[in-house]
Amino acid sequence: MNAPESAEVMLRVRGTVQGVGFRPFVLQTARRLGLRGWVRNDPQGVLVRATGPAEAIDGLAHEIRTAAPRAARVTAVERLPVPSPESVPSPGFEIMASDPEGAAVETAAPPDLALCPDCRRELADPADRRHGYPFVNCTQCGPRYSILEALPYDRPATTMRAFAMCPSCQAEYDDPAGRRHHAQPNACPVCGPRLALTDPAGTVLGRDGAAIEAAATALKAGRIVAVKGIGGFHLMADARNGAAVSALRMRKQRDEKPFAVLFAAGADVAVFAETDAAAVRLLESPAAPIVLLRARAEPRLAAGVAPGNPWLGAMVASSPLHVLLANAFAGPLVATSGNPAEEPLCTDDAESRARLGELADLFLGHDRGIARPVDDSVVRFTARGEPIPLRRARGYAPTPLGLPAAFAEPLLCVGAQMKSTVAVAAGDRLVLSPHLGDLGNAATQALFGRTIEMLGALHRAKFAGVVHDKHPDYASTAYARRSGLPMTGVQHHLAHVLSCLLEHRHSAHGVLGVCWDGTGWGEDGTIWGGEFILLEQGTAKRFGHLRPFRLAGGEAAVRDARRVALALAREAEVPEWAALAERLGVGETEREVLAKMLGRGLNSPVCSSMGRLFDGFGALLGLGTRNAFEGQVPLAVEAAAIRAGGETAALPFAVEWSGTPATLQVDWRPAVRQAAIRGGDPATAAAAFHRGLVQALVAVARRSGADTVALTGGCFQNALLAGLVAEALRAAGFVVLLHRELPPNDGGIAAGQALGALWQLTSVEKL
Repeated sequence: MNAPESAEVMLRVRGTVQGVGFRPFVLQTARRLGLRGWVRNDPQGVLVRATGPAEAIDGLAHEIRTAAPRAARVTAVERLPVPSPESVPSPGFEIMASDPEGAAVETAAPPDLALCPDCRRELADPADRRHGYPFVNCTQCGPRYSILEALPYDRPATTMRAFAMCPSCQAEYDDPAGRRHHAQPNACPVCGPRLALTDPAGTVLGRDGAAIEAAATALKAGRIVAVKGIGGFHLMADARNGAAVSALRMRKQRDEKPFAVLFAAGADVAVFAETDAAAVRLLESPAAPIVLLRARAEPRLAAGVAPGNPWLGAMVASSPLHVLLANAFAGPLVATSGNPAEEPLCTDDAESRARLGELADLFLGHDRGIARPVDDSVVRFTARGEPIPLRRARGYAPTPLGLPAAFAEPLLCVGAQMKSTVAVAAGDRLVLSPHLGDLGNAATQALFGRTIEMLGALHRAKFAGVVHDKHPDYASTAYARRSGLPMTGVQHHLAHVLSCLLEHRHSAHGVLGVCWDGTGWGEDGTIWGGEFILLEQGTAKRFGHLRPFRLAGGEAAVRDARRVALALAREAEVPEWAALAERLGVGETEREVLAKMLGRGLNSPVCSSMGRLFDGFGALLGLGTRNAFEGQVPLAVEAAAIRAGGETAALPFAVEWSGTPATLQVDWRPAVRQAAIRGGDPATAAAAFHRGLVQALVAVARRSGADTVALTGGCFQNALLAGLVAEALRAAGFVVLLHRELPPNDGGIAAGQALGALWQLTSVEKL
């Protein structure tokens, strides 16, 4: 028989392929197939050079595409020209040192990964040398982005460079057959990070296992402990201790916004919340996000965990430290972000004592540095089990998204004001930062600036321009002006729609983008937020919108839903307006002031906001009057509608042509007149409100001529609304695009801005 035909190939592998055990996987696969050559990291991803039988080379390329480690995400495998003769091991296949040279980095920084089953077993095994060690990890789990300072991803480019591996750890790191082969954060109790429990003054009260036991004892006694996790600190308290939860609320100045709750395992979550297989899989996945679930009536957590809220934000312990602490405590723990109100996460032990000294009684920290803060991701499900990402952070970011074409030079996208994220578009990849927060304070603005610097340095990007929101007063827009870079503004709601198209890799043709949110700068200078944007042949037109109304007092109306309700009722000519105001708790003097403001348009900007419409209806139906946190009243409207269950009537929303030039308007006045009468069950009325909106949306979609509808904007965080709309549109024959990777809220704006710049689609024109 003839010997197999020999061949040589160079493979470029792109995607999330560093920090996920990818080089050891290639090494073992190539050796099994009898190939010679090497694999290494470089700024573009992973590079493979292989020599051997052509069939074996094809097999290697196939397995790279189909059998990569679970934490990897391969987006492309390209065959490159084989360069001039170069040293190739003979015989054998090896991992070569990373090549740090190159221009802009195109590979992805790997996201932080939850503790894998193998490491979880080691953590619990008394016979294992890492038993009870709070920093156990391998190639399939552990910190990645949060410890990364430069790419390619190698130990000297992480905060783990401070810890020299002991002989045992080094042997594991060098063993091609082991799961810690080239595991960059590899460590053990002999050579790795150490844990310490301190008081607010920094006095050490215990170390390592004793520190965990002492922290658990303090939590059981009702004390508040700041715990250093993967990407920052959590403030923890006993979730069944009402006094402890109330103390945490008072100290953090967080009156009503729900707290997340940490559990040791998915089975523990099921005791307190309604779960199914999909929810448990997500809770225990490598991303391990917070998942919003329906709370059970019994047993109850402390009322202060989520006051008046039917959902529980549940998370399963994802780091070995959190696993050990949850097991030692043996119960549910409040685990809220370790930061003063509205500020970024604390990441450093000394910083945490300075900033959280009046919030926490004790500090459970360690000496592994956090290079960049990463908050917890948040996800919820529609009734059909479709996941809706609400916050993209730990476990997901900064996994890249593909672009439909490549940028010639890197571009910076600075997002919006709320739920800030920033993005780097380089080549045909988009890297979106984790959630940063709202840019309404100096601390978050400073984090915003540092994140841009870090992403730019990480990707060695010399930005050719900056893309921003068209709102002139956003802090992100001000940053763009200060940058000195060429600026491109993308309209807010168009960026929302484009972010949805980006993750579905859909063209800008034959699409009706439905963007319903709180506020955004409109092309006509008013506040938009109930938009129907028709995309055809690469253009965007405002096909329709919610009938405009006034916000009495501007920002004051965002907080006080009664002002919105009264503005709607006045415009709808609801009889006995004064009596309605009295029913809503608005006194005579304030009522007269509001009437003058609305009548004369004084400090009462015009808006078409669906988020504010939810506020107004919530107040009219008696479901809430104030937003102590963003979306509180709309959340109450959704919760009430879910309680109603089953089929209900629909409130009337008229769809009609209006204006010059004519656009479709969804007229809410008939629904307001009916809702203002106040009779019957508020839950039934809330359900009818949802169904009325669904019917109006489908009617607009039918008139648009589009065959695809993209649903985006903060209102589609409402799982009931998203599910009902998607169901009705599909029944009417439309293709429906829902967010699956990017949040429908402003957290996805930066990604949409990149696509707008790529397609030169930045403005919403009049129809």
